[in-house]
Amino acid sequence: MAFDSLSEKLQNVFKNLRSKGRLTEADVKTAMREVKMALLEADVNFKVVKQFINSVNERAIGQDVLTGLNPGQMVIKIVNEEMIKLMGDTTTEITLKHGSEITVIMMCGLQGAGKTTTTAKLAGKFKQNGKTPLLVACDVYRPAAIKQLQINGEKQGVPVFSMGDGHKPVNIAKAALEHAAKNNNNVIILDTAGRLHIDEDMMAELEEIKANIAVDYTVLVVDSMTGQDAVNVAETFNNRLSIDGVILTKLDGDTRGGAALSIKAVTGKPILYAGMGEKLSDLEQFYPDRMASRILGMGDVLTLIEKAQGEIDEQKAKELEKKIRKAEFDFNDFLEQMNQMKKMGGLSSIISMLPGAGNLKDLQIDDDAMKPIEAIIYSMTMEERSNPNILNPSRKNRIAKGAGVDISEVNRVVKQFEQSRKMMKQMSGMMGGKGKKGKFKMPFGF
Repeated sequence: MAFDSLSEKLQNVFKNLRSKGRLTEADVKTAMREVKMALLEADVNFKVVKQFINSVNERAIGQDVLTGLNPGQMVIKIVNEEMIKLMGDTTTEITLKHGSEITVIMMCGLQGAGKTTTTAKLAGKFKQNGKTPLLVACDVYRPAAIKQLQINGEKQGVPVFSMGDGHKPVNIAKAALEHAAKNNNNVIILDTAGRLHIDEDMMAELEEIKANIAVDYTVLVVDSMTGQDAVNVAETFNNRLSIDGVILTKLDGDTRGGAALSIKAVTGKPILYAGMGEKLSDLEQFYPDRMASRILGMGDVLTLIEKAQGEIDEQKAKELEKKIRKAEFDFNDFLEQMNQMKKMGGLSSIISMLPGAGNLKDLQIDDDAMKPIEAIIYSMTMEERSNPNILNPSRKNRIAKGAGVDISEVNRVVKQFEQSRKMMKQMSGMMGGKGKKGKFKMPFGF
């Protein structure tokens, strides 16, 4: 994801600091020069970098740090705290009105930033929280923009209000308010038009909507892959429209991530959410402390736990635990575990949130490597999946042909499965023991 390069460089700096028993003022300044270069290479705004380094230096060169029991750890702690401050001391949420009162959110941004998709993602989040959102198609210029919103709205189970491309966006917004009041929609999300670049017509159109509609939140969507340009866009929109917050998209991509570290400091406006993938569920609440932890290689266990709680069925997990104890875990259970892992973003996403994941940078994690195994299991009959013991050579030959793999691959998967099943039973015996049921938890089956 974003910050991989920055994270690696910062961890190297910290490794050098930890290796020293005592730190001198020169040691700290040398480390901060390296941190400064790493931040600039990550496309963090140079004014922000300067202020950040000054703040860290000011705190780190204090006598209490340099003469402390573990000065290296103290400096890292200060860097972490200053980085959290940079992105916002607290998590900012969109506060929706109660009951039937309508909350109006206007989405804005440049074309190509992922605004329409993000609008649908946001609607899905509100719906999960018990709200009845309405998506409003105010982009009457971009070809297929209305259709894209309708498709995404249908996937999220959220209605879309549209008047076609022959009406002014401000009139569409007014009509949508009336429609929402009649149909008990308590959140309206306006998907406005974007342009390839900021121009006067776009700004005037957005200002007209705000002048005629009581907009509660003006949310700017920016593409984090545009780096410093994303910060400039945010600053311009904020000067004209007084935005309430920012959503960063494509933060899962190969981007330097400077926008996430600069936007709050430059505009004073918080990052509300981060787009972490293409799926309509891939929108995460932005937690400055958790993001700082990820950047510094400390992992993000809290987000991982939340993902697990959201995707893993507790009842199924308990049933699986019983099966593991009795060595009754079968290929159907394994498929279920694989699907849950996918919902959580795949193995690479899970590992990236673990503390010390930066030390595994040489480990090649290919989520697609599981596809041949899936194909093999799906080529089995239900009886074969439930009872792997009946897999004789002729059955394996049929499965190999169905999955488009060599029979040796089928043999390997079956052998590994049997070994894993034995290992799980042994582990459950060691960790749970007789009379200690409920103490052993196996999050994934393989």
